[in-house]
Amino acid sequence: MSDLRERARALDTEDALAPLRERFTLDDTVYLDGNSLGALPRHVPARMQEVLTREWGELRIRSWDESGWWTAPERIGDRIAPIVGAAAGRIVVGDSTSVNVFKALVAATRLAPEGRDEILVDASTFPTDGYIAASAARMTGHRVVPVAPADVPDTVGPRTAAVLLNHVDYRSGRLHDLPGLTAAVRGAGALAVWDLCHSAGALPVGLDEHGVDLAVGCTYKYLNGGPGSPAYLYVAERHQAAFDSPLPGWTSHADPFAMTPGYTPAAGAVRGRVGTPDILSMLALEASLDVWDGVGIDAVRAKSLALTDFFLECVEAYAPEGRVTSVTPAAHAERGSQVALRCEDAEPVMAALIARGVVGDLRRPDVLRFGFTPLYVGFADAERAARVLADVLGASAA
Repeated sequence: MSDLRERARALDTEDALAPLRERFTLDDTVYLDGNSLGALPRHVPARMQEVLTREWGELRIRSWDESGWWTAPERIGDRIAPIVGAAAGRIVVGDSTSVNVFKALVAATRLAPEGRDEILVDASTFPTDGYIAASAARMTGHRVVPVAPADVPDTVGPRTAAVLLNHVDYRSGRLHDLPGLTAAVRGAGALAVWDLCHSAGALPVGLDEHGVDLAVGCTYKYLNGGPGSPAYLYVAERHQAAFDSPLPGWTSHADPFAMTPGYTPAAGAVRGRVGTPDILSMLALEASLDVWDGVGIDAVRAKSLALTDFFLECVEAYAPEGRVTSVTPAAHAERGSQVALRCEDAEPVMAALIARGVVGDLRRPDVLRFGFTPLYVGFADAERAARVLADVLGASAA
């Protein structure tokens, strides 16, 4: 144990991203649940106090213009764009991930060539994505075909309109091949729709580079936007002129304040807007994104892989034999930024970990999840988490 502790200290000393931890409100807890809810950036409360007291309290309705509230969805989208490899003007922020999945899928079926009646859906997807896909299929006359991501190239065909995939599996942490799968989908004449909830802010995505058609993602995980912070929708530039949202709200109208009965869509990704933006959550998100100033996603990815490698090494060294098994791929090309361990008594084990200051989460019935957010998690955190896990496993086996 002493050797691994020494290595952890040395790695933290050499870590160029280590100073970023000071940008967050943290305590002595080892917080490994940033893949569910990111930590609070220190400066956000002061920014929100300003929004509440001046922008809302004093300026009131004038803030839609004078404080830039009206343009926040596109402005914040442009802040997220470089993190996911997109140019400005291709992302709009607003609504929940679920709502944006619905918009993206229905719009994809409308963009697809005539005569295509299938929507392929990641068979291991987060439940809501599956629910939304089934509803979208019923409404558009398509049928849903569940498929394992690895089987997409052999399944996508002339009847496929769109394929909905998760970049990182929320249970196992498996990273799917976005470039290769996107190429296979587009090669078959269908549209690729990606859910980036567990990858944006943790690893390079390359939406423009890899030709993704549409993408959605949340902002409260690795982007640290706060509980329930608004999601975002990416629309590739080549699709923007024909993007036909199933939710044509007034704020996506070309002239929203004309209040005309007929709908004329705005130009660009603004078509993805629907109703009045949730300004308080949106501006908290905008402030949170300041922690990314000067931070490159490649450096974040390098640290993520180093952290998860080190944690797995510590678990192997410390944990009683046979008590946990990693279900997260060992290969870097197949790993997101979390480690999932199968454990027979996962629920009481996680409860005991949290009681001892190591916060992860679980996916029933038997998976312990540990999310590694490189902006504020260090190697000493990884070593301590593995050490406490071993203690809990040893005690529960006694």
